[in-house]
Parts: sequence; structure tokens; C-alpha cells
Amino acid sequence: MAEEKVLLVDDDESVQEIQKLYLEREGFHLLFAGDGPSAIRLAEEHKPDLIILDVSLPGIDGFEVCQILRKTTKAPILFLSAREDDFEQILGHRIGGDDYITKPFSPRLLVAKVKAHLRRYRDQEEAQSNILRNSVISFKDLEIEKESCVVKKKGKPVTLSTKEFLLLCFLAENPNRVYSVEQIFDVIWGEDSLGDYRTVMVHISNLRKKIEIDPAKPMYISTVRGLGYKFNVS
Repeated sequence: MAEEKVLLVDDDESVQEIQKLYLEREGFHLLFAGDGPSAIRLAEEHKPDLIILDVSLPGIDGFEVCQILRKTTKAPILFLSAREDDFEQILGHRIGGDDYITKPFSPRLLVAKVKAHLRRYRDQEEAQSNILRNSVISFKDLEIEKESCVVKKKGKPVTLSTKEFLLLCFLAENPNRVYSVEQIFDVIWGEDSLGDYRTVMVHISNLRKKIEIDPAKPMYISTVRGLGYKFNVS
């Protein structure tokens, strides 16, 4: 495995030194930024595998930096903050953060969290690439061309969002198997229990409107009451 890059964003050099000491010992390649603009520039240039982001930064705070970074990267973002504030932690997750660590923190715990998030990120990337393994899937009037990311209904292209496409491919790759909302969320969104599982139901509803002849009586994606969803192949 190539050396993984971690971007450390903190205007407190002593905090950066602690992170550096423990993370370099584990073999990570580190990048450093002391403010928001520098963090954004380094992330765009070096594509880090994970970002540790202080909330209280000069100029642009960590939350705003996170929102900007989320437009171009899926890498895990771990917030650091001196405040134990429930609202702040919830906000951090809602805008795309993957974890929230309060200062002072245990360096060993930080290293453990970095490793865990990188492992989950790699697993998610592998799972999504496996979804796209076979080139074409065909069922009745529905055709999924995975390499070109094209879906056709009765020969006519259907426009899907990235998540809708991945969701359709995942279910179609595993026909007649029931998946819970939580299982689907973990594969497609790759978040933990703090994720909003309602987004799965919204995406299923949108998919049905686009691929089903009668979305009220779905032929392909059916609901298994109390259990989840499955892709039907008769």
C-alpha cells in the first residue's frame, strides 16, 4: 500500500507537533496548514487520504473549509475542537465531517481513529468499485451499462445522479436479496450510525420514478416490509 497522506490543519503549532510525532511514527506522510486557504490549496494540490481539521481557524473556520473541501474530495475529515458542544458536533457531521474529537485529546486515540477511518474509506471505495465490476446488466426493459454509467429504459437513456446509479447497480448486482436501509447506507454512503438513513428511502423513491413503468407498483425495486429492499428478478 502506498504511503497514505494526512493533511493536518491547525493554527496551534504545539498541537501539530503532537500529531506529527505520533502519526509519522505510524508511517503517514504529513502535510501541514495553519489556516483555511492554505488547507484548501494543499488539499487540491496533494489529494490527501484524510484531513484533520481544527474548527477554530483564523479567517475561514473549519466548518466552512469542510464545506468547500467536500465539493472536491470524499476523504475522511476529522474535526478537532476545544469545545464539547452537542450542536457543534451535530453540525460537523451534517456538513460532511466523519468524526469530532475534543481537545485535549489522546494522541493514541487520534491515531486509532485515523486508522479506522482510512480503513473504512478504503473498504467503501473497494465496495463501490466492485459494484461497477461487470460491464452490462440487463433485466427486461432495463439496461445498465456500468463502464459508461448509462441506464436505459426501453432503449432510452435515463438520467440518474451518482448515488442513484450506484444504488441501482448495487441492488441489481445482488438480485432477489433483501438489504436493510442501514446496509444500503453503509455501502453507498459509507457513513456511521449518525448518518440520516432517510436519504436511502428518498433515493429509492426517485429511482422508482425514473426506471419503473408504474412507480406505485414497482416491478424492479420492491419493499420488503420491516426488512428493507430488494431487486426483483423472476
